[in-house]
Amino acid sequence: MPSLEERFALTARGGKAPVPITLLEREALKAWLARKPARLRRWIEATGFGAEPGALCLLPGESGVLEGVLAGHDPAEGPWSAAALPGRLPAGRYTLAGRLGKAAAGQAALGWGLASYRYGRYREVKAPGARLVWPKAADRAAVTRELEAVALVRDLITTPAEDMGPAELAAAARALGRRFEARVSVIQGKSLLTRNYPLIHAVGRASTRAPRLIDLRWGRRGPRVTLVGKGVCFDTGGLDLKSAGGMKLMKKDMGGAAHVLGLAHLVMAARLPVRLRVLVPAVENAVSGNAFRPLDVIRSRRGLTVEIGNTDAEGRLVLADALTEASREKPDLLIDFATLTGAARVALGTELPALFCSDDAVAESFARCGAAAHDPVWRLPLFEPYRRLLDSKVADLNNISEGGFGGAITAALFLQEFVARGIPWAHFDIMAWNTRARPGRPIGGEAMGLRATYGVIEELCRR
Repeated sequence: MPSLEERFALTARGGKAPVPITLLEREALKAWLARKPARLRRWIEATGFGAEPGALCLLPGESGVLEGVLAGHDPAEGPWSAAALPGRLPAGRYTLAGRLGKAAAGQAALGWGLASYRYGRYREVKAPGARLVWPKAADRAAVTRELEAVALVRDLITTPAEDMGPAELAAAARALGRRFEARVSVIQGKSLLTRNYPLIHAVGRASTRAPRLIDLRWGRRGPRVTLVGKGVCFDTGGLDLKSAGGMKLMKKDMGGAAHVLGLAHLVMAARLPVRLRVLVPAVENAVSGNAFRPLDVIRSRRGLTVEIGNTDAEGRLVLADALTEASREKPDLLIDFATLTGAARVALGTELPALFCSDDAVAESFARCGAAAHDPVWRLPLFEPYRRLLDSKVADLNNISEGGFGGAITAALFLQEFVARGIPWAHFDIMAWNTRARPGRPIGGEAMGLRATYGVIEELCRR
């Protein structure tokens, strides 16, 4: 397993003197230049460096070696302001010049580390040769937790379904449990029926890879926080088969499960005083002779009957049974993550996760923590009048809504039917995938809303 330095290009002090990087805001450039020798001023002016965000200027010494680096900096971008540096600098060791506060130093280290992440399971991938000496003021433990959690989420999502099925997802949860001494149990196959998880079993029964409910518990004191993650390891659409284009990225349909495991890593590594529970219904929505069918009616764990309007709306079905179980213990906060609807992507695009929340104070906490962590989320409404669109003529409710509008809202309203009243509940409808490369955010699996949610849980533990 690669070391922290190898994976995130953050190194300890020692060895050859590192090259200093000066982060400069545009407004500070003129005053900075006034204090420098004429030779340096002429060079910087000749390069056209104006300290715009993302701009870079390499400073040669009198002997021709690299003497320093100027980098345009925008504090409003948080960790992403430094994230372009590792891929653009020559190989070598670097340090951040000047006095940085704890927050700024941590953000810079986080951005550098996230930008240095590479997914290399199936081929050798060259890591950036530029390495950053840990900023002195940075909270190394906190930054390391975040880097490891995001890398875990990215790794799990990017791994193809052949190597990340329900069994492998359970193995990842067990490995996490062993590291932090958490208890992990798994209900598998037909045992899901005898233990009354009929919706999870129905969605996963057509696959040769048995469905599972993964259950991780950690902590003995503090508020109860339960995380539920959609673990559809591959989604063909079932008998309502997806098109080739629609099926292509469905290895990421377990992105919700990856998120809650990443969050569990953050919480446990920080040793927050919390009673944590993580539930992951892990299935493959496949096609075979025993696949569940359109217009089947299945009785859920809660007892509500669900008519199957579309077998490709399977994620909400497995979440329904898991949310029912999660509600049984009446947690102080219940959060689910799911790659649930295309409608949320139409509304907010691929880079902004949709948040639905039953509690205004909790929703405000998500917005505040998301802004502080530069990990934004956007609240959409649980608009109750749309609940009637889920009515069925033969069952308590349908798993899809009447008409083609408001799909993210009606999906959230479906889930709300399985959350006990009075429990503060947040539902994330996420893309979990970067469709374009940006500094620190390569194309592939991505953690979205992860650091914002950790902030909310941390606030809850302080009350």
